[in-house]
Amino acid sequence: MKRSMKLAGVGAASAMLIAALPAWAQDAAAAAPAATVDKGDTAWMMVSTILVLMMILPGLALFYGGLVRTKNMLSVMTQIGAVTALTMLIWVMWGYTEAFGPDATDMLKPYISSFDKLFLAGVTPASQVATFTKGVEIPEYVFICFQMTFAAITVALVLGSVVERMKFSAVMIFAAVWLTIVYFPVAHMVWAAGGKFFDMGALDFAGGTVVHINAGVSALVAAIMLGKRQGYPTERMAPHSLVMTGIGTGLLWVGWFGFNAGSALEANGSAGLAMINTFVATASAGLFWMLAERVAGHKGSALGFCSGIIAGLVAVTPAAGNSGPFGAIVLGAVASIICFLASTVLKPKLGYDDSLDAFGIHGIGGMVGAIGTGIVNDAMFGGPANGGKAMGEQLFIQAYAVGFTIAVAAIGTVIAITIAKALTGGRVSPEVEAEGLDLGEHGERAYNL
Repeated sequence: MKRSMKLAGVGAASAMLIAALPAWAQDAAAAAPAATVDKGDTAWMMVSTILVLMMILPGLALFYGGLVRTKNMLSVMTQIGAVTALTMLIWVMWGYTEAFGPDATDMLKPYISSFDKLFLAGVTPASQVATFTKGVEIPEYVFICFQMTFAAITVALVLGSVVERMKFSAVMIFAAVWLTIVYFPVAHMVWAAGGKFFDMGALDFAGGTVVHINAGVSALVAAIMLGKRQGYPTERMAPHSLVMTGIGTGLLWVGWFGFNAGSALEANGSAGLAMINTFVATASAGLFWMLAERVAGHKGSALGFCSGIIAGLVAVTPAAGNSGPFGAIVLGAVASIICFLASTVLKPKLGYDDSLDAFGIHGIGGMVGAIGTGIVNDAMFGGPANGGKAMGEQLFIQAYAVGFTIAVAAIGTVIAITIAKALTGGRVSPEVEAEGLDLGEHGERAYNL
């Protein structure tokens, strides 16, 4: 999704710009074809946006909801739905302009945009944004909606590490602060012209750093700051419905085609490449997670298959349009094995309570995918080798972007959780945690038997 987010000049603005040029340049400009909105690309982007929303509701809500205990299922689904709605409102108020608005001052430009488009000031149905093909554009409102869903799912992913113990009020305050000081700046740095990583040439087609490293690292920090659930790790805390988790996994995989192929911004060959990579990397990862379970002496499990599917989707996200299918298969397999080890070996050894392995899968998978993109982008893996950089140079850029994103996410999460705890206490009471957040926080039960 590396792109220049410059708005198309239309109408009077274009005429004024042309009039300011020398005579010879005016003739050339007048002869150049005007940028037009392609209806096919626009339709594809509208579908992609809806697919990403489906990833969140009901996809992620069912995936996470099935993994918790019955007494907390509704609280998880409510938290995901509520932060999604909150993100949509914040995005149109100040998130979009902070990430993709007009240029800020030279000092701030690498990190955020200006706030000239607060509340979408100046955006109309006629506003357009550029795609990757010169002269082809899409309506700005469509692009705003597409990016809005990315912001929403990222903050929702963080919640997987703090389920069953975080107050609803704390979740909402955390989300508002975290989006503002972590997500929007990183999205700008990676995907906006003038952004720090954009100008360096970092490759992140659909969100390895912006979405998954951001969410995964933030999830780890939040889990540590809130502390472990009561009874962890001695008390059994098995998922209450792997069927629900399986359904959520399927919805996530289907929706991820909007996430990855939609990041081409056009219905073209680049979208087709991202599409096939999203198939094969994910298939590879699902099978390799089950293989890892067998090697570790366990049976290949449904939960393992679902976890592998998500690990593969995470890893291929930054590489979707930057690798050939063979590279995607290798990346999915490697990421799946590393995520398996992070979730089953590293987490118990270090003792942190990342409830649903948001860090183990999204954080670690995002790191493997982001750095691995610097490898599979090479022609030997069928990649397009964007920019013609040597593999070593691209790997350095990828690693730098990963390290910087980790730092921003960690520091920002400390600030956001500290504010949420100061205002709400952060955690529910021991009594509410014992009876379940469904009843204690929302006054409802998933099953009234």
